[in-house]
Amino acid sequence: MSTDKKIKLNKLQAKTLALAQQVVIAQGDVGNNEDGSVTLLRLPQPHGNHVHVGKFVVSVADFTGFDNGNVWSALQRKGLVIEMDGGAIAITQQGLSFETGLGEKFLQASDH
Repeated sequence: MSTDKKIKLNKLQAKTLALAQQVVIAQGDVGNNEDGSVTLLRLPQPHGNHVHVGKFVVSVADFTGFDNGNVWSALQRKGLVIEMDGGAIAITQQGLSFETGLGEKFLQASDH
């Protein structure tokens, strides 16, 4: 994929990628691959109306992309994630550095 081409994400794709980037930050250096991608080793599990993603709490409504195969397929087509052997998802170098524009807008620091 040419890096000259502007990658556009819909809102759900952007939220999912931004949260996946936070999962990678929370897991540290664990899951690093030789190609520079990072495998998502353990996805956070929602409880109640929220889910803990690293140091943040996120509304379950903002987390729905993690269970949506179409979102992951779109992110893979755009070169931002890859599916590893066994079905695990890894964020590519491009996906790790991709600016979703969301920053921490929908993330709140956890109080518990």
